[in-house]
Amino acid sequence: MLTPTLVILSLKTAVTAVTILLCLSLIALYRGNVSLHGRINMVFFILTLGALFIFEVVTRMLDPMLFQSIWKDADLSAKLRIHLMFALPSAILMGVMLFTGVKHKAVLHKRISWLFLICWMGTFLTGIFWLPNQVKPASEVTTKVTRNG
Repeated sequence: MLTPTLVILSLKTAVTAVTILLCLSLIALYRGNVSLHGRINMVFFILTLGALFIFEVVTRMLDPMLFQSIWKDADLSAKLRIHLMFALPSAILMGVMLFTGVKHKAVLHKRISWLFLICWMGTFLTGIFWLPNQVKPASEVTTKVTRNG
């Protein structure tokens, strides 16, 4: 049975795996092997895009109520929103990085790479260390109401 906990742990595993690929890609670049850097990044892009696609299919088409417990929990939904503030720009920049790398636009590629790495570090840190490993079922979540003022 598909649960929010299983989906989140699967995504954490995927993020860890592709981050290892990213590190290997940077090592290849440091050693001067630009071709290997590009091939590893192509795999990085395909795997990340695949994980995002599967996540969207699961949460939007197969079981739209799956993450109801996350959005009901005020603290957890706030953490997820902050994580997405890094993850969504990372996904967009990843496509731009792939395009500039394939088209050999080295100057633009290098400039955007720093922004991408900052966004990816935020994605990694918030996704792996900040989001919980266990998510309560929707039936156990009570919404917290806070009053400002």
